Amino acid sequence: MEQPLPVREPLSLAPINRDELRTCEAWQTAFAGRRKDHRYYEIIADTINDRFDYGYFAIRDASDRVLAVQPYFLLDQDVLEGIKLEHSSLVARIRRRYPRFLKLRTLMLGCTAGEGHLAASAHLSPAAIAGTLAHGIVAQAHALGAQMIVLKEFPRDDRHDLACFEHQGFGRAPSMPMTTLDIAYDNFGDYMQKALTASTRRDLRKKFRAADGARLEMTVTDNAASFIDELYPLYLQIYERSNFHFEKLTKDYFRRLGGEMSDKTRFFIWYRGNTLMAFALCMVEGDEIFGEYIGLDYDFALDLHLYHYISREVISWAMAHGYKHFRSSGLNYDPKLHLRHRLDPVDLYVRHVSPLANGIMRMVLPWIVPARYDTTLRKFADYRRMW
Repeated sequence: MEQPLPVREPLSLAPINRDELRTCEAWQTAFAGRRKDHRYYEIIADTINDRFDYGYFAIRDASDRVLAVQPYFLLDQDVLEGIKLEHSSLVARIRRRYPRFLKLRTLMLGCTAGEGHLAASAHLSPAAIAGTLAHGIVAQAHALGAQMIVLKEFPRDDRHDLACFEHQGFGRAPSMPMTTLDIAYDNFGDYMQKALTASTRRDLRKKFRAADGARLEMTVTDNAASFIDELYPLYLQIYERSNFHFEKLTKDYFRRLGGEMSDKTRFFIWYRGNTLMAFALCMVEGDEIFGEYIGLDYDFALDLHLYHYISREVISWAMAHGYKHFRSSGLNYDPKLHLRHRLDPVDLYVRHVSPLANGIMRMVLPWIVPARYDTTLRKFADYRRMW
């Protein structure tokens, strides 16, 4: 049975118009201290909107003062996305007759492009914000026409504050985790010698020789506007090869990110002669650098082992500039396993608005998340932390 949440002060939850956020201090500071601050959420709302409808929830006190703002988005979500089902042909046959089979209008809290976070507030604790959201989110989902509610990829460290969602009928399961590599070494060679096995070092040196012989030239910039038309097709090559197509970035995303968040963004771009061969988009915060997206020219990427090469170059640059941790988005876990990354678990919290359907959803949720079926993840020493 769902447990009532204690309310220590009269707080309300309701959508707030984006125009009102322009002068809203609670929004301006909602993600202060994070690489993806409120500017990032505004950029993705403006540039990644082919399948998403964006909005914002305001938590107000009795005097109607906005104390916190939590972004959300709506989409038609395929419950089976990213899962290779044994009976996928059966699902396809059903969908020919019932196109919306296991496709639900979904309200998501979090970020379309990356992991989610609870908004910060000068007036409320994270637990109070989470509690207010958990208490009012089902009513908001009904009002917005959503059948399912998802907290998308919230860090494992938030489980204590987010336990209130489980008390309100949400199931929790792991999403595809981020990873972290500690890079507090003198240089990449020092890291290889101290952190990697002899066999991994030999394998990497063999891979590096291929790209080193190609004489690529690296440029690092905080604004890649002049490179967008060249780098975007390389991003699409990565996107089209992925099993996951949740968000599709646009040229405007890259353009605005560099133009409006140059304090947080670093574009690494590699040319061979006049040909752009690869790029990596990273973001920085404190002593951490985050690998967000890459693009590779697959006419050359496999022969030159470009993924390993650009990983070495980005990490080497980060070491030289004093960063201590390289954090990477999910997927492509095999090279990260051998490079000694550790897992950074992120969680999904899921609830159907119908109590009957939600009972079924909670039972099947651990079995329909793609993380369960990635065999490489099981090889990480800290795999159990995901669950």
